[in-house]
Amino acid sequence: MSSLITDDEIRDETELVWLEDVEELDYVRQSLDRLPTRRGRPAYHRDGRMIGYARLGPRAKPSRSSGTFRRRVFWLLPHDRDTDPDGLYASGAPAEAVDPRTLAPGVKGHKTERSKGGPLGG
Repeated sequence: MSSLITDDEIRDETELVWLEDVEELDYVRQSLDRLPTRRGRPAYHRDGRMIGYARLGPRAKPSRSSGTFRRRVFWLLPHDRDTDPDGLYASGAPAEAVDPRTLAPGVKGHKTERSKGGPLGG
């Protein structure tokens, strides 16, 4: 969940790579995934689609036990508002959702009125 991501877990981010135009999205889901590299496009193993991912700088250290890096991945599921506007999230948003306009490298972002299904200006 977004609220469980801490600032020190994302401090080594240098770039967010967007695979879609996030200006059109009310929210994206974010998670910290264990990935084998600092920068490459991660494999995607969820339903739905990957919207973007973070790249880490050279100071990022791999896990001592697994050799992997914790990196943010941004994604949406088939029942999210962008593809099912009258569905489960017609109002409200999933716990791990944030407004993509509030994200930046090293910034975990937050929900806004827009991401919670409110007016577009919010």
